[in-house]
Amino acid sequence: MAGNRAVVYAKPGEVEVQDISYPELILRDGPGVNPLNVGRKCNHGVIVKVVTTNICGSDQHMVRGRTTAPSGLVLGHEITGEVIEVGSDVEFIKKGDLVSVPFNIACGRCRSCKQQDTHICENVNPDRPGSAYGYVDMGGWVGGQSEYVMVPYADFQLLKFPDKDQAMEKILDLTMLSDIFPTGYHGAVSAGVKPGSTVYVAGAGPVGLAAAHSAQLLGASVVIVGDLIDSRLAQAKSFGCETVNLRKHPNLGEQIEQILGVPEVDCAIDAVGFEASGHGEGAGEAPATVLNSIMDVTRAGGRLGIPGLYVTGDPGGIDDDAKEGTLKVRLGLGWAKAHTFVTGQTPVMKYHRDLMMSILSGRAQIAKAVNATLISIDQAPQGYKEFDSGVSKKFVIDPHGMVRS
Repeated sequence: MAGNRAVVYAKPGEVEVQDISYPELILRDGPGVNPLNVGRKCNHGVIVKVVTTNICGSDQHMVRGRTTAPSGLVLGHEITGEVIEVGSDVEFIKKGDLVSVPFNIACGRCRSCKQQDTHICENVNPDRPGSAYGYVDMGGWVGGQSEYVMVPYADFQLLKFPDKDQAMEKILDLTMLSDIFPTGYHGAVSAGVKPGSTVYVAGAGPVGLAAAHSAQLLGASVVIVGDLIDSRLAQAKSFGCETVNLRKHPNLGEQIEQILGVPEVDCAIDAVGFEASGHGEGAGEAPATVLNSIMDVTRAGGRLGIPGLYVTGDPGGIDDDAKEGTLKVRLGLGWAKAHTFVTGQTPVMKYHRDLMMSILSGRAQIAKAVNATLISIDQAPQGYKEFDSGVSKKFVIDPHGMVRS
């Protein structure tokens, strides 16, 4: 039996590469596994040899100690790989297929899945609708920042690349299909971006950059990206975005007016989430900052796409309300301006095939937009540290050296 190495959450601020069990077509007990999921048989699943797996900002929330994630949790929900074993109930996915794994785990059988709401599948997480690999309170499915991983409901979920050689040539783009490209695109679609739209994207991390590139693909006339770090804003500028630095110039409306001539945009995207900072020099954490600022600068009748993560439990929250996800949001402002809010996980399967075709045709350049940076699995702990420091890179782990070779 082959071994299996994985990136594991050890304690706040620290991840380790550890030997873990080789996956089986059954969910065994382990850190974070819901007791009601222990022993769950997955003959509908496959074993995937991981070709690429990415470090996500959502992983970083756990590593910072900002969730109730247990020590020993195997991280990683952005997975691309080769199928090496298929369960007895798998009919259409074959051994040798190169596939993208949506980060949402979805059964394909429940009411939500049948409505394409795979982000709120009702059958994979006993606690509440919605699940993901290697993530706290998501049912305990083992993460994919590893050499091998088990993927359930394979026929329904997996996106097979039509040509393996072509896919390997574009693997740094295609690896983004498991999460951040669909997530950024969902943020733009949810915000109502269309040809000619003016768009504000809060946050120039990988999801914010993916949202900005998605807004361009949807025909936006101007995309403005706001952040606190110059190097991230430089990355947004590199593919044609306007930028605003909210640490140096905290008045967002004034900065937008300097670019557009008016202090508002047609629509806005929150790609920051609950660890938001206040604007201006020396500002501390203020978790409702982004939500309130995008309401302020979005025109009446506009839409707000909110793919940024908000949680129901945050041990590091700035006050008792924030620790349970209760934020001081100016809902009255949003109500008065008749805003539409779209929140929640992204239903990856709604978008990933179309985005794959956009990549394969050369239309989408997502790896360039997010500055995809290849590392080995042994470099993952350092990758987490660099990502936490704010570097403008999307780290892609190459567990077997298949991309380098």
